Amino acid sequence: MASVLESVNQRTQLVGENRLELLLFRLNGKQIYGINVFKVKEVLQCPKLTALPHSSSVVRGVAHIRGGTIPILDLGLATGASPMENIAQCFVIITEYNRRIQGFLVRGVERIVNMNWSDIQPPPKGLINDNYLTAVCQVDQEMVEIIDVEQILSEVAPTRQDISDGIVSEGVHANAKKHHILIVDDSSVARKQIKRCMEQVGFETTVLNDGREALEYLQGMVADGADVTKEFAMVISDIEMPEMDGYTLTTAIRNDSRLQDLFILLHTSLSGVFNEAMVKKVGADGFLAKFQPDELARLAIETVQVQAD
Repeated sequence: MASVLESVNQRTQLVGENRLELLLFRLNGKQIYGINVFKVKEVLQCPKLTALPHSSSVVRGVAHIRGGTIPILDLGLATGASPMENIAQCFVIITEYNRRIQGFLVRGVERIVNMNWSDIQPPPKGLINDNYLTAVCQVDQEMVEIIDVEQILSEVAPTRQDISDGIVSEGVHANAKKHHILIVDDSSVARKQIKRCMEQVGFETTVLNDGREALEYLQGMVADGADVTKEFAMVISDIEMPEMDGYTLTTAIRNDSRLQDLFILLHTSLSGVFNEAMVKKVGADGFLAKFQPDELARLAIETVQVQAD
């Protein structure tokens, strides 16, 4: 256990080609769950918690860690299962998602495994908690369920979804209606958020679930004679996705002469440990941490205005 806890911070800096590392943990049963190490800032024995009045029941309290106050969410409760008991014997995984830091209360932390995104699959239909899963994979003949943290956070601490007044003028809306944006994200919550934001501006949208699906879709369009740079003003892609991640999707687009001029924005919850050099290496046009509707709207508006000039 000690070696796992000591290595988390070092390994959050790893960026591979279509690879990820999962921190494996358990809740109350035998099922193993996973979370991307890139999201993890620290793992520690559960500290003393202070109750937070009027908060969701999922928030077991707040912890004072390294000079900050961090909400601690019970992942058992958050996924519709039973709450963690004897929490002093539990562990907390401190993470950063969407520019927020929070801790997730779990029964035990196991180890870190290195995986290829092509081995990560969408969750099969029919799982009891499939609403809270973004993917699954096999590790040592056991199924690991990867939790959709964005879904949990959207329920526990909803963020603003709508664009502020004054950003979208009548002229901007009229111009946006001429343009089409491709959205690629494996989280159903993120897809809905981005689609809503872009359609409020006025853009037409197409939404796909992962990088491989997006690449095959684009390649199919050009095979049918379409000019994708005229079809799409930009591609907004997540980085973490099963089958093919956003880095690999961007590299594949840049290596295909028929697609290489597409504007690509990497839009991800990997805000705290994000490697800017990797964005430049794969050739993305920009990076934006999730989810700020005003920032996303402004960037999309500016992009189509530059393309028109």
